Amino acid sequence: MTDDMRARREAFYGRIDASHCTPLWEVLHGLITPTPSTPCQPCHWPWATMWPYLRDAGNLISAEEAERRVLVLENPGLRGRSRITHSLYAGLQLILPGEVAPPHRHSQSAMRFVLQGKGAYTAVDGRRIAMEEGDFVITPSWAFHDHGNPSDEPMVWLDGLDVPIVELFDAQFMEKGEAAPSGQGGDGADNLAAFGATMKPVGFEPASRTSPLCWYPYARSREALLAFARSQAPHPCWGHKLQYVNPVTGGWPMPTMGTFLQYLPAGFDGAAYRSTDATVYAVREGSGTCRIGGRELRFGQRDVFVCPSWMPYTLHADADTVLFSFSDRPAQQSLDIWREQAG
Repeated sequence: MTDDMRARREAFYGRIDASHCTPLWEVLHGLITPTPSTPCQPCHWPWATMWPYLRDAGNLISAEEAERRVLVLENPGLRGRSRITHSLYAGLQLILPGEVAPPHRHSQSAMRFVLQGKGAYTAVDGRRIAMEEGDFVITPSWAFHDHGNPSDEPMVWLDGLDVPIVELFDAQFMEKGEAAPSGQGGDGADNLAAFGATMKPVGFEPASRTSPLCWYPYARSREALLAFARSQAPHPCWGHKLQYVNPVTGGWPMPTMGTFLQYLPAGFDGAAYRSTDATVYAVREGSGTCRIGGRELRFGQRDVFVCPSWMPYTLHADADTVLFSFSDRPAQQSLDIWREQAG
C-alpha cells in the first residue's frame, strides 16, 4: 500500500469516526477469532488459604454491615471485575453463629454449594432451608432471600451468580427487604416432598424456567451418583458425571447456569477435555490434580478451581473424589453456540 493510500484511508477513518463509525476490515480479525480468545486464566483457591481469610473477615465486619460477607473469587485475568469467568461470578460467603444476613432480591440468579458447616439456613421467598455440607440450593431471579445461622459453628458456602450475563443485557435490578421473611413459607422438607421424587403436584404450572425444587440435598445426590458409578465404566474424560435437573421439565435447574456432580474413583487418570463453557469446580470429597495450561492444580477438600473456555484439561484422582461444578452451559446451549471436545 502506498503512503498516499494509507493517508487517504486514515483521513477517511477520521471522518467517519465523528459519526461513531469504524471500518470492520480494521477490526474483523480481533472481533471474530478462529477459536475462543479469553483473558481468563486457570486458577486455584485452596481452602487452607481461604479459610484463614474468611475468619479474618468475620472479625472485621458483621454480616449485617456487609449485607453479604463474601470474598469474591476473581480470575487473575479479570481482576477488578468481580468475576471468575467472563460470564460468571463466584465468591465464598461466611455466616457466623447467631448472625442473620438481611433480605434482598435481584434479577441475577444465584446458587449455593455448602462447603463447611451444618445448621445455617437460606430462606427463599419465606421458605427456610436448613443446609448441610454438599447441599446445592437455588435462589431464583427476583426472589427475596436471607440467610441465618442459629447453629454454634460458622458456615461457608460457594456462591455462583450470573451477574456478568445480566449485566451484558443491562437487566440489573436489586431491591432490599424491610424484614426477614424467614419461616413464613414452609421449609425445605415441603419443597422436597413436592418435587424431590421426580414427581410434581397435580395442577402445578411453573411460573418460570427456574426449577421449583430449590434444595438438592447432598446425601440424595451422592447416593444417585454412586449408584450411577456402579452401573457402568467411567467416562475417559470425566469419570462418572451427573447434571442436576429441573424435575418438572427435565432441563437445567436455572436458565443461565448448569450444575453438575461427578465422581472420580481413586487412581482415575482422565483424558483431555475442553468445552466453550468455562467451568468452576468445588471439591466436596477427595483429592487430586487438574492439569491445565502447563500447570498442575493440586486440589483437596473444599478447594475451588476454574478451567477457562476451550482450554484442554485433565483430571486425576489420588483418592475417591467428588466434584461439584457449575458453568454457563445452559445459556450457551440456548444460543446454539456450545461446543465440546473430548479425548
